[in-house]
Amino acid sequence: MATKTVEYNAIVTHKQILTPSLAIFRVKADFDVPTFIPGQYAILGMNHAEKGAVMRAYSIASPPQTHADYLEFFIRYVNTPTSENPLTHLLFQLEEGDRLMMRNKLQGHFTVEKSMGEEDARLKVLVAAGTGLAPFTSIVFDHFNRTGNPGNHAIMHGASYVSDLGYVEELERVMNQGPHRRYLASVSRPGENQEWKGQTGRVETHFEPEKIGALEEVLGLPKGGFNPQSVTVMICGLQGTIANTIMSLFHRGFVPGDRKLRREFGVPEGTPGSVFFEQYDTTPVIDTKDATLMTELTERLRGSGVTLEEKTVAAEA
Repeated sequence: MATKTVEYNAIVTHKQILTPSLAIFRVKADFDVPTFIPGQYAILGMNHAEKGAVMRAYSIASPPQTHADYLEFFIRYVNTPTSENPLTHLLFQLEEGDRLMMRNKLQGHFTVEKSMGEEDARLKVLVAAGTGLAPFTSIVFDHFNRTGNPGNHAIMHGASYVSDLGYVEELERVMNQGPHRRYLASVSRPGENQEWKGQTGRVETHFEPEKIGALEEVLGLPKGGFNPQSVTVMICGLQGTIANTIMSLFHRGFVPGDRKLRREFGVPEGTPGSVFFEQYDTTPVIDTKDATLMTELTERLRGSGVTLEEKTVAAEA
């Protein structure tokens, strides 16, 4: 039986190699690309000669203002794929002028509008691991293009190596011209890079109780000011970054926007969410079947002043 294929309808207009396993692609479609909301994603696809078509979703890194000319994607090569037909192995073979498929529907709910709402005046702290930075560059560059300033946003980007940090110059220019630093990069393996003067360690560790005070100072918040009354948080990336950020923020009373987690912790209807996430893998963010962990986290939330409903045996059945 013949393998299924997709019809190519877009072209790579720019490819920037950051490392052998990290690149920025600009893709221009043959069709009129609809505008989109920053934080949404596109479906890209290619045909493998023997294995047929493969498609994957990638967050759009560019702001909506460029959509008629190109969409930009921040993509990591997957060294140990779970699929027998991984898309990144095909994408990284592409050069400028090569073709691929892009669906004409841009979609997704990981947006400011769908999370805390555009009218929310709190500081929006955007926490990214690796290529999880993509939706946040779209959000920040869009606001800058429309207003001439980065708005009430802060980006915290974590990567293993300095070379893995993308968009550094652009984010420094847009976000760090005011009295406080609003673009913070953290490298977990700085190694022998003597030029690196930024933060070290995994990005999520800066939310731990013993470190969050230093983060408040950098962001220009008062002591204790990193709280749900003044700050909302969006997280994008791998499970570890999402889970550890959420669990640390429980100390400050941050409530997940995710319906499943809210249900597991007994968060009452009507309690506003203050931490939102989008993940790139399928591992559960928090192991809600771990009774010991759930007891600890529930008490952590209650201890921070969050009212939770008692879960009954009937409700769990």
